[in-house]
Amino acid sequence: MGLFDDLKGKAKDLIQGNEQVIKDGIEKAGDFVDSKTGSKFAGQVDSVQSGASSFVDNVDGQPDNAPAAEVAPVPEQAP
Repeated sequence: MGLFDDLKGKAKDLIQGNEQVIKDGIEKAGDFVDSKTGSKFAGQVDSVQSGASSFVDNVDGQPDNAPAAEVAPVPEQAP
């Protein structure tokens, strides 16, 4: 088991049963950042909130949208 798998397992243990509390915290943190920056970075903050909430939703072991093996490789550019 690699380091990432170990960390993901620990995150899963911590998240299970506390999903809504964690998602509420993610929302509050984003609102705090928006209030301190005058919503200057609202789009970026919303994107991070969405990603973090999705992680909480998918930590139950369900496959993500696209496993790394199925992601198309980036074409190499000639020098």
